[in-house]
Amino acid sequence: MRTEAAKRVELVFSLFDANGNGVIDSGDFDLMTGRVLEAAAASDDGAKAAIRAAFRRYWTTLATELDANGDGVITVDEFRPFVLDPERFGPTITEFAEALAALGDPDGDGLIERPLFVSLMTAIGFEEANIHALFDAFGPDAEDRIAVGTWAAGIEDYYAPDLAGIPGDRLVAARSV
Repeated sequence: MRTEAAKRVELVFSLFDANGNGVIDSGDFDLMTGRVLEAAAASDDGAKAAIRAAFRRYWTTLATELDANGDGVITVDEFRPFVLDPERFGPTITEFAEALAALGDPDGDGLIERPLFVSLMTAIGFEEANIHALFDAFGPDAEDRIAVGTWAAGIEDYYAPDLAGIPGDRLVAARSV
């Protein structure tokens, strides 16, 4: 696993541990889902249902694959190798990436404006300076927008164990994990 990928995984774990108790459980996903939906007030019911389902699938996949002792929690040591295994986790990431990117396009024009991108990423827990660095790395147009597909692909790249120098690496640049 590349160092960059390891840093990305550590950050994701810390974000998914939304209540800060050192493990991930279903309540963390409920908290994060609520925060993201609040930030996406302008999105339609279909997009909101898709992100709810994506978060639910994310938790269900983690619990099914990693919670061998059935205690209802995932530790960082259990999380690390799993999320960077595209064969085991790829479809879950794809669903999540597509749902989150679509949530950022409430007007359906295929473009995500910076303010909503920042709101959604802040709701997930990323640091604002890093969010802006990521958005800039995606190459926004003259009206400060990025394509929905660009963001979805960027989310999927974030979980690739063999990639480095990707836009998503900017999310870990200024944060200690």
